[in-house]
Order: sequence, then C-alpha cells, then structure tokens
Amino acid sequence: MDENQRDKEKFLFPQSSYRGDFTPENLMFNSNLQEFAQKVSYICNLETNGKIAPQEAYRQIKELWQNLRKSIKNLGINDQK
Repeated sequence: MDENQRDKEKFLFPQSSYRGDFTPENLMFNSNLQEFAQKVSYICNLETNGKIAPQEAYRQIKELWQNLRKSIKNLGINDQK
C-alpha cells in the first residue's frame, strides 16, 4: 500500500488509541466499536442525503448492532468482572 492509500485509509477509517483497562479482549472490542461508530456515521449521512431509504439505513444499522453484540459475546466481555 503506497502512502496515498494509507492516508486515505486513515482519513476514511480513523482509529483513536485505546485508553481503558488493557486486555486483548477490551482492545479488540474497542476496535470493533470504533468501526461500528464509523459505519453508522456513513449510513446516517447516506440516508440524510437521500442516497438510501430510511428503512435500508435502519436495516444496515440493525445488522451492524447485531454483529457488535456478537463480538461482545465471542470476546467474553460480559463475563469479565
């Protein structure tokens, strides 16, 4: 990947550094959460600008939410105390 592609990736998919209690699971969930938030933002913008229907935006966001919930379960985040 050349420098222009890396810059474009950073712009389109920004990632903030993790500042919470470090575990590999928490770090992975944080990454999943940031990706979820970025995709929801894109979907909202597409719907706001009339590029996709509200029902399609809802369907896509619901699917992303279900995937995020699966990641919590798969990572065992709820089991940690």
